[in-house]
Amino acid sequence: MLRPTTGATQQFFAVAITLAVGAIAPGAATAQSAEGASSAPAEVTFHKDIEPILQRSCQNCHREDSVAPMELLTYEQARPWARSMKRRTAMGRRAGVMPPWYVEQNIGIQEYKYDPSLSVEEVAMMGAWADAGAPRGNVADAPPARDFGDGGWTIGEPDLITKLPELIIGGEQPDWWGEIETTSVGNTSDRYVEALEFREVNDVLDTEDSRETVGGRFVFHHMIWSTQVIGDDGAQDELREEDTTTGWPVHEVGRNADTFDPQAGRLLAANSSVVSNSVHLHSNGRDTKSHLEIAWKFHPEGYEPLLEPARRSLGDGLNIDIKPEEADQQLHAYTVLQEHQKLTTFEPHLHAPGQRMCLEAIWGNHIETLTCAGYDHNWVRTYEYADHTAPILPKGTILHITGYMDNTTANRNVPDPRNWQGSGNRSVTNMFIDLGIGVKLSDEQFLEQMEERRQAISWRTGDHVIGCPLCPYDDLTIADVTEEDAEDGDAGETSETAETAAQQ
Repeated sequence: MLRPTTGATQQFFAVAITLAVGAIAPGAATAQSAEGASSAPAEVTFHKDIEPILQRSCQNCHREDSVAPMELLTYEQARPWARSMKRRTAMGRRAGVMPPWYVEQNIGIQEYKYDPSLSVEEVAMMGAWADAGAPRGNVADAPPARDFGDGGWTIGEPDLITKLPELIIGGEQPDWWGEIETTSVGNTSDRYVEALEFREVNDVLDTEDSRETVGGRFVFHHMIWSTQVIGDDGAQDELREEDTTTGWPVHEVGRNADTFDPQAGRLLAANSSVVSNSVHLHSNGRDTKSHLEIAWKFHPEGYEPLLEPARRSLGDGLNIDIKPEEADQQLHAYTVLQEHQKLTTFEPHLHAPGQRMCLEAIWGNHIETLTCAGYDHNWVRTYEYADHTAPILPKGTILHITGYMDNTTANRNVPDPRNWQGSGNRSVTNMFIDLGIGVKLSDEQFLEQMEERRQAISWRTGDHVIGCPLCPYDDLTIADVTEEDAEDGDAGETSETAETAAQQ
């Protein structure tokens, strides 16, 4: 039980912290200002200004044997696409923007790991370069070419790659659900996983003549999966089931890599197999043969996790009522944290009408939006908070998600906006979930995490810490209820007082 000392208690009752955040119109979060539009340097050239942006934010996809339909490694390859690059980078944090990263810039936490998005200044440079005729500039200004010797995996060179079985879906085939053949991961010893990444490999080499549908060239919409140790009879090893079964984040179409909290690596038990009875395929308009590959990045041998992973059940699959031909429809869902948690990722999961989702934390009278992000059903994103920005929330915190749905012709992912839409597994029906993950914190770990946060951000008295409602109270302690207190009948009163104070 957490109890503030006298000074903190007085501060709790003396200060009311309320941050009321109103809804904003989709797309408004990323409108480019007039100042931003004029902030590009007077002369913008490919090698000096544009090539570094492409290397950081675009080339991982726009290269040979990757997911994008064109390469952007050289000036000759990028020059024909200059106007398109101007248009797509300036769309704002919504479906269609490139690179596909949709966190809105004027609300909530702004620092995330592996953020490939362009700044206002970089967007302006893209536009200025295209408007000037896409000049090459001086080759001497070019940065060294990227080395894709790691295979282009964003997690770096993998320690192990697991290839899953091949599946085929016809160009006009309806959505398909089923299971894949249980497949050996290929590991022979227990290892804790630092990061993993999926890649879909298929025989559709371009998207130019594919119909506008979920994923464009991709056919795997999602896979819910785990790793298990399988016995010689093909069944799970029941004696070791609890110790060796590990759930992993859902793979989704276009999804980026997963990295886990450095103190909470997940166990991949020796001789594990990938098991899934929930694979969802969605046709891309062409007969397609495809399989998934999983790249694994391990912690060093001997690593032991200090924190336990936590999942949050936040979503609503029952009360989905999306009216035809109407934009900006809202869905809401809530959950109460039953333990202290550090949220490590936010991951909106919607279906074709999905346009935007916001995550809000409510602690007493403290109401705060943590993240708002646009949504594109072709490119599902998971957003990993930076170490010094990940929300640290006490148990009892209410998490609230708001989903914004667009069932109109303006949403190219909706095949027929004249139809009402409810809950369902198909891409043209709907889901409404935050699939983000986090870690559990004991009372001691909760206090330690808050102190580490204060140190990391050079916190001073009076500073507001977004996503950490108790961080300003640096004299919080763990209630020390002795056996003598319990015998005197004071333990219950002390605990109740501490809990009441913490909830003010």
